[in-house]
Amino acid sequence: MKKQKKDTMKASLRKKLSFLFSRKITVIILLFIQFGFVALAFLSLYEQFIYIYIGLTILAIVLVGYIASSNENAGYKVAWLVPFVVFPGFMALVYVFLKTQISRHFFKKTVQKKIIETEKYLINNEKINRDIIDKEDKSFARLSNYIADFGKFPTYKNTTAEYFKCGEEQFEVLLEELRKANHFIFIEYFIVELGVMWNQILDILKEKADKGVDVRVMYDGVGAQTILPGKYDETLRYYGIKCKVFNPFVPFLTSVQNNRDHRKIIVIDGHTAFTGGTNLADEYINKKVKYGYWKDSAVMLKGDAVWSFTMMFFQMWELDEKKSANYEEYAPNKYHADNFNSDGYVIPYSDSPLDNETVGKMVYLDIINKATDYIYFTAPYLILDGEITTALGYAAKSGIDVRIVVPGISDKWYVQKISNCYYKELLEQGVKFYRYNPGFVHTKDCVSDDKIATVGTVNLDYRSLYLHFEDGTVFYKNRVVSSVKNDIIDMINNDCTEITIREMDKRNVFDKIFSGILKIFGPLL
Repeated sequence: MKKQKKDTMKASLRKKLSFLFSRKITVIILLFIQFGFVALAFLSLYEQFIYIYIGLTILAIVLVGYIASSNENAGYKVAWLVPFVVFPGFMALVYVFLKTQISRHFFKKTVQKKIIETEKYLINNEKINRDIIDKEDKSFARLSNYIADFGKFPTYKNTTAEYFKCGEEQFEVLLEELRKANHFIFIEYFIVELGVMWNQILDILKEKADKGVDVRVMYDGVGAQTILPGKYDETLRYYGIKCKVFNPFVPFLTSVQNNRDHRKIIVIDGHTAFTGGTNLADEYINKKVKYGYWKDSAVMLKGDAVWSFTMMFFQMWELDEKKSANYEEYAPNKYHADNFNSDGYVIPYSDSPLDNETVGKMVYLDIINKATDYIYFTAPYLILDGEITTALGYAAKSGIDVRIVVPGISDKWYVQKISNCYYKELLEQGVKFYRYNPGFVHTKDCVSDDKIATVGTVNLDYRSLYLHFEDGTVFYKNRVVSSVKNDIIDMINNDCTEITIREMDKRNVFDKIFSGILKIFGPLL
C-alpha cells in the first residue's frame, strides 16, 4: 500500500515537473520576459515621460485617423480603436510594431509569389463554363467565375464525392484509401496528435515510405505546438517521411504568428482527396472525449477536382523550396488511366489571409444572398462580421428558412459568451438557432435550396474569414448537397434544442454586459 502511494506521488511529481518545463510554459515565460523589457525601457525613460507621452498621443491620433479611413473590416477597426481610446500611447507602439515587421512582408511576398507561379496550372475549362451558363444556373455561373478569377481555382466535372457525417466514418475509409496508395501521399493538417487515429495512419505511412511511395506531411506550427513531442518533424523524417512545420511558432511578438494553416488536405496518387473539419487527433473520431460527442464532417473526392487540392498542397509545401516540382507528374490521370465519373459540379477553393480577397466569406455570402427557400449552417464558432450578420438577418426577414446548428458544449468559453450576443440579435430577425445537445459541433457545413453546398475548414468567425489559410469545396447539383442537408435535418430533429429569445433574455445583466464587452474584441480573439 505504501509502495503504491509512493509511486502515485512520484507520478504526480513527474507530471508537475513535465508541465513546468513544457514548451507551453517556456513560451509563456519568454513572452513575459519580452513584456518585461518593454516595461523596463519605459521606466528608464521616466524623466522624459511627459515628452514621450505627448509624442505617443499625437501618433495615436494620427493612427486612429488612418485606421478609421482604411479598407479594413469594420469589426477589426472597432476592435483596434477601443483600446486606442484607453491606452493611446501603448497601442500606438503596438500597432506600429505589428504593421512594420519585415518578417510579415517577406512572408506575404513569398506566399503570393508561389500562388502566382501555380496559377497557370489551374485553368478554367471553357466548355464547363458554357455548360453552366447555357444549361444550368447563371447565378451559379457568377460564383464559379468569382472563384476562378479571384480565388484562382476552376470548376470541375468528372468528379464524384462522398460525404462523411462523422470523423469515425471518414477515418475508416481514409485508412482504406491510404493502403491503396502506390505513388504519393500528401498530408496537410492544422492539428496532428499522437493517439489511436494518428498512430494507425502513421503505421501505413511508414510502410508506404519503405516501399518508395513519396510521403509528405505538413502540420501547423501552432496547431501542433503543445501536443506533439519536440522535433517531431525529425522523427517523421527518420521514418522516411518528408515533413515540414508550417510557420513554426517562435516566442516573439510578431503578427505573422496570426496566419495559421487551418486547412485539412490529404491527396492520394493525384486522383483521391479528403478535406473537411476533422483534424488528425483522437477527439475527432471520439476515441477521446473532451466536450461530449464530437460531431464533425468530411468529404472524399475522386476525379479531376483533386488537382486543385494537389496544387493547394504545393503552394504551401514549396514556400521554402528553391525549385518547383514537375506538377504534371501529379495530375489526376497520371496514375488513373480510366475516365472519372461525373456528379454535378465541384469547386475546391482555398483562402489566403495575405491577398485582401476573402474567398471563404464571399462563398458564404453568395449562398446566403441567392437562397430562395432555405439555408442551413453548422457553426462551431459564431463571431460574425457586419456583412454576414446583415445578410443572414435579411434572408430570414424576407421569408428564407435560415437555421444554424451550434454546439451544446463549447470548447472555448469566451466564444460561447460572444455567440450569445449574435443569437439574440439574429433571433429577433427570424434566424433559428439549434443547440446540439450531445456535445460539440465542429462541422463547417452550409447547404441551400437542394442545389448547392460547401464543406471545408472555414468557420463563421474572424480568424477563419480573415487571418487563417483555409480550404473548402463547393458542390452544385452533386449528391453531397442532399447528404449535407439530411445530416443537418437529422441533427435538428433528433439531437438539438431550439434556442429562444426568452432564453437569451433570461441571462443575468452581468453576463450580458460581459458578453457585449467580449464581442467588441471578438475580431482579435
